[in-house]
Amino acid sequence: MDPNSTPRRIAIVTGASRAHGIGAAVCKALAAEGTDIFFTYWTAFDRNTYGTAGEPEALQEAIWKTGVRCVRMEVDQAQPEAATQIMDFVEDQLGSPTILVNNAAYSARDGYEELDAAILDAHYAVNIRGTLLLSVEFARRFQSTFNGHIVNLISGQAQPMPDELAYGASKGAIEAFTISLAAALAPKSITVNAIDPGPTDTGWMTKELKRHLNQIAPQGRIGQPEDAARLITFLTSENSNWITGQIIHSRGGM
Repeated sequence: MDPNSTPRRIAIVTGASRAHGIGAAVCKALAAEGTDIFFTYWTAFDRNTYGTAGEPEALQEAIWKTGVRCVRMEVDQAQPEAATQIMDFVEDQLGSPTILVNNAAYSARDGYEELDAAILDAHYAVNIRGTLLLSVEFARRFQSTFNGHIVNLISGQAQPMPDELAYGASKGAIEAFTISLAAALAPKSITVNAIDPGPTDTGWMTKELKRHLNQIAPQGRIGQPEDAARLITFLTSENSNWITGQIIHSRGGM
C-alpha cells in the first residue's frame, strides 16, 4: 500500500512511550483504523518511573506493520517551545494533523506535608501549560477536509486524592479547559472532549492494589489501556462529530 496514495487522517498522541500504556494502546487502535500516527515520548521521565528501554522503537515498528505511516519525537513538554516543535515536526513529516490526544502527564506523589512550589511547577508545566499550548497550536494551524478532534486525558480528581494534590489539581484544570475550548473551536469543526479512564493497569499498580481494585470493581476487573483506546477511537471518528465539550467518566462503573 502506498501511504501517500489517498488522504489519511493524521493523529498526534503524546506520552506514548510505554508498551502497556494508554498512549501506546491509542496509537495502535487508531493505526488499525488507517490513521497515520505521530507520537511523543520523554525517556528521562519514563526511566524514573516504570518504563523500559526500547519501547518507543518497538511501538513504531508495530505501527508500521499495520501499513500506516508512523513517526516519533522525544520531547519534554515541560518546555514552553514544545508545542511549536511538535507541530512543526509532524507537519514536516506527515502533513496537517486532524487528531490530538493529550495523554502525556507528569505525576508525583505529594500530600500536604510534602507539597511545595517545585512540585506544583512540575505538574503545571506538563499537565496544564503543555496541554494548553499544544491544543491551541493544533487549533490555530488546523486545515483539513476532515473534522478535527482533541481528546484530553483527565483522572479521578472529582474523588479525594490526598496523596496527589498537585496532580489532581492539574487534571481538574484540564477538565475546565476542555469545556471552554470546545465552545471556542466548534465553529472550526473541531470537537474537544475529555475522558477519565478510571484505575487502569498500565504498570504502576502493586499486586496488593490490583487485588483490592478487582475485588471492589463492579465488573470484577480494573481497566486496561485498550478500554480507553476504544473510547478515544470513537471520540476521534466521524461518528462523534456531534459530541463536544463532554467529560466522560469511563470507569467500568467504579
